[in-house]
Amino acid sequence: MSCDSASDRFTIEACKETEMLNYLIERFDSVGMEERKAPKMCSQPNVSQLLSNIRSQCISHVALVLQGALTQPRSPLQQSLLVPYMLCRNLPYGFIQELVRITHQEEEVFKQIFIPILRGLALAVKECSFDSDNFKFPLMALAELCEIKFGKTHPVCNLATSLPLWCPKPLSPGCGREIQRLSYLGAFFGLSVFAEDDIKVGDKYFSGPAITMENTRVVSQSLQHYLESARGDLFKVLHNILLNGETRELALNYMAALVNYNVKKAQMQTDDKLVSTDGFMLNFLWVLQQLSMKIKLDTVDPYYIFHPRCRLGVSLEETRLKATMEELKSWMAELHEDPSKFSEPKFPTECFFLTLHTHHLSILPCCRRYIRRLRAIRELNRTVEELKNSESQWKDSPLASRHREMLKRCKTQLKKLVRAKACADVGLLDENLLRRSLQFYSTVIQLILRMVDPAYPNITLPLNPEIPKSFAALPEFYVEDVAEFLLFVVQYSPQVLYEPCVQDVVTFLVVFICSQHYIRNPYLIAKLVEVLFVTNPAVQPRTQRFSEMMENHPLSIKHLVPALMKFYTDVEHTGATSEFYDKFTIRYHISTIFKSLWQNIAHHGTFMEEFNSGKQFVRYINMLINDTTFLLDESLESLKRIHEVQEEMKNKEQWDQLPRVCAPLYYFLNQELPAVLQ
Repeated sequence: MSCDSASDRFTIEACKETEMLNYLIERFDSVGMEERKAPKMCSQPNVSQLLSNIRSQCISHVALVLQGALTQPRSPLQQSLLVPYMLCRNLPYGFIQELVRITHQEEEVFKQIFIPILRGLALAVKECSFDSDNFKFPLMALAELCEIKFGKTHPVCNLATSLPLWCPKPLSPGCGREIQRLSYLGAFFGLSVFAEDDIKVGDKYFSGPAITMENTRVVSQSLQHYLESARGDLFKVLHNILLNGETRELALNYMAALVNYNVKKAQMQTDDKLVSTDGFMLNFLWVLQQLSMKIKLDTVDPYYIFHPRCRLGVSLEETRLKATMEELKSWMAELHEDPSKFSEPKFPTECFFLTLHTHHLSILPCCRRYIRRLRAIRELNRTVEELKNSESQWKDSPLASRHREMLKRCKTQLKKLVRAKACADVGLLDENLLRRSLQFYSTVIQLILRMVDPAYPNITLPLNPEIPKSFAALPEFYVEDVAEFLLFVVQYSPQVLYEPCVQDVVTFLVVFICSQHYIRNPYLIAKLVEVLFVTNPAVQPRTQRFSEMMENHPLSIKHLVPALMKFYTDVEHTGATSEFYDKFTIRYHISTIFKSLWQNIAHHGTFMEEFNSGKQFVRYINMLINDTTFLLDESLESLKRIHEVQEEMKNKEQWDQLPRVCAPLYYFLNQELPAVLQ
């Protein structure tokens, strides 16, 4: 038997043991051939029993060969002789199932045969990449092993979770990267298309002069198909381990460890060496999305993150939606006084919250990195153009060599960033992934809205002035992540918003913009307002339907205008050091929304009601006049500065000597760009 593959892992070793295996595998296969040739004769009891005995004898001898009983004993650390056959898909149908059936009842024999197989598959996948389709063979082999079931037991699942490196304890501050590198499933989840995770993908598919828009589109679709295939097998593996009663708890512990060890990924500035890679976390997210797809909201306990047995390490220092640290501690102490208030955590609840926290640590950090990379590309493009356009001014100057070196560096970094962006487009701008994320966030929204008004979906405004403690104590990122995700989708993949679940999103935005007292952080309200702004047809024409749904929502018609007027005045003082500049951005967003609402006749009544007797209108007009006066003064001052610069430009010799590129460029190349390229 042979296997055509470039990888050594796919090469079947030439030795006495493989000669024996080849013979036994061929004999096992010949039984199946006989059954296909003469099905009637083979169905006779005597013949059927004989063929079954031949199969069993073949497998029993294969087990002896794999243990080294017929040659010399094999160390458990040695590569299994069977792995290359599995990777090459050279084994007859039913061979592995029969091997598991015959050996799994003898624990030591089973371990001696299958531990080297499991290790061999993990080693094989570590050498794979999406630059070829070899990645699928170790994944398919592991998925098939985990699916093998006798009675209610999945023997290979039991064995995999008993390995010392199933879920290793952290040994260093880099526990997120550790669990990816050391845990058994880490290598399988680590397959990635991102350039920072695997440089081979970008080098093969997105480099060279022949790359066109059409080529990129076709390559992206092909790579997304690879990703879908790999993630499908990962789902099969984890799903079977969870289905197996003996291993469900170990699987949940591993899943929780992946989340808890990667909490630093949510930070704005993260040392990537300490956490799992983006590709790893997105693969894990995809699997969790599949697991949580059929969860009914009625089966989810909203109190889970306060449960004494919650697997997720939610720090008390995590900013909450409304509760202060003292209020949170007091309420938690009161809650834990009576353990009977808590129901036993069930799988749907645990899976739901694992998925929610994994979104926070996977797709949202990816979105932020994507935006930073685009900003860096724009900055580098601008700099390259500036250097080229001003070449006539510096080519004969003493700084010419320095400028040429800088130009060369910029072009090199630009190529890397463009290639990395193309890879990120494949991994992040995958419509299926974004749609599933939106659908999941829709479920999160329903859970939150039920907490503030149990009558949901028949929700009414204003909400109860007494804020439910369970809602007030929720982590702030539960709401902020929804807003951040929507802002990203609207800008880079607006077609995703055309989903049935969007009605829940609209309700969520309107309810909390009109219930500002439910959220302590004014910048979180500002983010929700920004979502309305970016979905406005004047800003993003492709989200017109979403904007119309928002404008025509029954709660919006009555409550949105006064709520926005109130927020317009409230942002005068936010408590942040940047409040002076922030308020102008927020107010610009609100003024754009007002223009659109005024064009909708359904909102005219609310506007007129506010003009005549509204509490917010007078304050709103005062702030508007103050802003207009300030901006007019600033404009006049800017005109004066423009005039001064124009006067300086008249003296060409003096103007040409002024430095305009170097200092900011060196800062960008040495300080900002390395952070983007991490």
